[in-house]
Order: sequence, then C-alpha cells, then structure tokens
Amino acid sequence: MSVYTTEIASDVIASDNPIHQRLLKAYYLSQEHISGDVLEVGCGEGRGVDLIAPQAKSFTGIDKIDHVIDDLKAKFPEGDFRQMVIPPFSGLQSNSYDVVISFQVIEHIQQDLDYLKEIHRVLKPGGKALITTPNIKMSLSRNPWHIREYTAAELTDLAKKVFPKVEMLGVSGNEKVMQYYEENKQSVRKMMKWDVLNLQYRLPAFMLKIPYEILNRKNRNKLKSGNDGLVSEIHHSDYLLSQDGDTSLDLFCVMEK
Repeated sequence: MSVYTTEIASDVIASDNPIHQRLLKAYYLSQEHISGDVLEVGCGEGRGVDLIAPQAKSFTGIDKIDHVIDDLKAKFPEGDFRQMVIPPFSGLQSNSYDVVISFQVIEHIQQDLDYLKEIHRVLKPGGKALITTPNIKMSLSRNPWHIREYTAAELTDLAKKVFPKVEMLGVSGNEKVMQYYEENKQSVRKMMKWDVLNLQYRLPAFMLKIPYEILNRKNRNKLKSGNDGLVSEIHHSDYLLSQDGDTSLDLFCVMEK
C-alpha cells in the first residue's frame, strides 16, 4: 500500500523531486545536533532514518499510519517504531530523549501547544527539539491537509510558551530552488484565477482534499514536463540553512529544554 500523495512527497516519483529534496534537507541540517537517544515524531515512511539512526545511541520513531510502522520495523530492526495518534505520546517516558525531531508535522496537529508540551516532557533536561513547518508567507494556496500554518513570529511565540530557549531559523534555497518556486507560483496563480468565488478559503477542508490532490499532481507534472532539467536536478544541497525564518520556505525551529 502506497503512502505517497502530493502531501507526502515521494522519493521515486520524478515530479516530486524538488519537494522530496526540500524535506530531506531537514535531516541533513539536524545531523550536527544528533546524539544519544533520539525520537522522531511523525517519522512517516522513514525518509531520514538512515541518516539519523547511525548517529544515535537509540532511535525511536512514531507515526499514525500502521502499515508504515510495520514496514519500518522490517527495514530497520534495530529501531523502535510505534504506531500512535498524537498528542499525547502514549507510552513514552518523561525525560527519556536527548533529541526530538519532528519535520512537517505541527501543521497537521489540532492541539499544537499540547504537541510541544509532549515534546518537552519526553526530552531530558538540556535536550534539544528540532521541528520544521511551512512558512505561511511563502505558501501559494490553501493546503486542506494542514490545520494551520505559521509565520516565524507565531511559531516562536508558541514555542516560547513551553521552551525557555527558542531559535528560529529557516530552510531557504539557491537560485535553482527559487526558479522552481517562481515557476510553481506562476502556475498556481493561473489555476487559482478560476476560483473567482475564493472557494479554497470558504469551503471546509474535507471538500478540498481530492481536488487539491488532483490539481497539485497535475501542476507538478506540468512543471516537470516544462522544465525537466530543473525539476530533476534539484538536490538537497540546493536548499540552505537561513538565519531568517521569516523569508524562508520552511521554518526550522530549534528548542532546548
């Protein structure tokens, strides 16, 4: 059973490559922080497990999708993979992990403050949490799979309610990445001009998920056919750590207990 949609980008679907590489970058950026016992909240299909687990004393991954967890247990038998719907992090002991990573998850969580409180609870004193999420200022349309999206200031303020130390960074891109972003923006604008009633913001999310998936896939395929070289060549190294989350594609928040 496939887990991939345009919301869960694939590492094998060619038109998903720019998004896959963008998501992969967070794992490369987190490597310098990885040590000891590590928890990934929302590990998905395990995009970065092979990058993170070898650096960790132990690796635990949690996700809500049953068959994904079953696949990860078979692929990475040395890891501890558990199915759960969060928050809370049921069965995980307080003060247990040196590092918690959670990439592109908080935007899906209704109780976002409780989610951060649970991350804080399971961290050891002095432990670090690293999370990423889309920067709403760079979003091109409403994503019906997201409960909400954040500005850098909004996420910083939320994190400071739980963590005493919060550093807001970002994931930006070089000229190649931003060319893809601009071509994507123009393509989305052409589609959205037909939404004269602004239904993407007026309809409930459940009514938009199937149309969003169809149009998003059509758009990615169109971008690939129009500029296959660019779409195929984008690599995680084309994404960059930025000190300015406010102007980045994704927010990269580092929190310390």
